[in-house]
Amino acid sequence: MPFNVSWHTLLDELEELPDGATLITPLSHKRFRITDVQEHRVIIQFDESGENRPLQRDQFETLHQRIKDSQGRFQLDRLPPDADPYPAVLSLHPRFEIDEDSGIIVETEGATTSQLLETPAEESDEERIEPEGLEVYSDALLLIDALERNDVTELPELETETLIDLYTLLSDVQRNANDLRKDVADVLLNRLHHDRPVSGPFGSVQRTARRNRSLKDEEEVLGTLEEAGIEPERVTSVDRDKVDDALDVTELSERDVYEIEESEYVRKADVDEERKETRLQGLKDQLAATEGEEAEELRQEIEELESRIDELTEFKSGQAFHTPTGGEP
Repeated sequence: MPFNVSWHTLLDELEELPDGATLITPLSHKRFRITDVQEHRVIIQFDESGENRPLQRDQFETLHQRIKDSQGRFQLDRLPPDADPYPAVLSLHPRFEIDEDSGIIVETEGATTSQLLETPAEESDEERIEPEGLEVYSDALLLIDALERNDVTELPELETETLIDLYTLLSDVQRNANDLRKDVADVLLNRLHHDRPVSGPFGSVQRTARRNRSLKDEEEVLGTLEEAGIEPERVTSVDRDKVDDALDVTELSERDVYEIEESEYVRKADVDEERKETRLQGLKDQLAATEGEEAEELRQEIEELESRIDELTEFKSGQAFHTPTGGEP
């Protein structure tokens, strides 16, 4: 197919993109949007830097020819520097597709996928469907309600009962979210086949390896080291379990052999599931019955809440929060 025909097919596809549609470059994984489509070029804007860049028609033609010359399979690492957006845009053409696992852009005869990440959410009249059996959803809904009703930026000003409820809900959300996170990770692990980051609208992940070590039988280890000229005394150390056993049969105290530092912390003791369920059902009924102007007000409140949550959950250097005792600084 002549490039002129392919070019105008591509322009037609770009014209059909909804406003705000986001693409991602296959090598550097930078997000960008199409801001203007012209006869001889396409204007893009990178999300992170806000930089505008024109992508010229003749450069698309060069890439198109290289794909043809490579029997329909062009290696992306042969692209010039900063040419990453060209294959991402070309992948919107119905006959071109990027295979990130193989690091190539290919020309196909059938339906293809593209580097299009997301499109703005469309208005829908469909009833909101609650996911069944997902505890983190219910707990998160209760937590959002609690965050709406209390100013968590002034925690010392809150009543003790309110702080207890917040702590309980935060703990439940953390536990259930972590369980779900592990389930999601198990599925993702089967889909990530290389060490390059793979991106979604909110972030990126990559497959990594963790190396765990455990010593072989003690006699085998000591014998192996001794054959290598290492005296056993150099690698043997005090065994904590054996020390504890010794304490049980002597009059020594823990402090005679241990350096002990104590700290106080809060632990969740109980959860009133019935109270949570009653409040949760009230929230569900309220959401289900919301229509018209109330629905619009609720959407605005949700948008404001999301903005506050973004501010509260942005990354900050962590530290342990506890009350020191025993002269701890």
